[in-house]
Amino acid sequence: MNQFEQAVADSKGLSEKPSNETLLQLYSLYKQATEGDINTDPPANPFDFVAKAKYNAWEDQKGKTREAAMAAYIALVSKLKDN
Repeated sequence: MNQFEQAVADSKGLSEKPSNETLLQLYSLYKQATEGDINTDPPANPFDFVAKAKYNAWEDQKGKTREAAMAAYIALVSKLKDN
């Protein structure tokens, strides 16, 4: 198991649930690391705030390399584990 896969596994077993902002960071970094730049249309429903937040968070990662996203994800999970 590589460091990224280990961080993904570790993120599911954190002792405390991260804040919504941190969860969005984890989501967007994971999507950028595994799929690259955002490749979907914005949510059609303007009242689907969760989908919109996820879309915007991933869009904010645009241009970041997969390697950089993986490194940032690993660092964030490591920081969360240490808290």
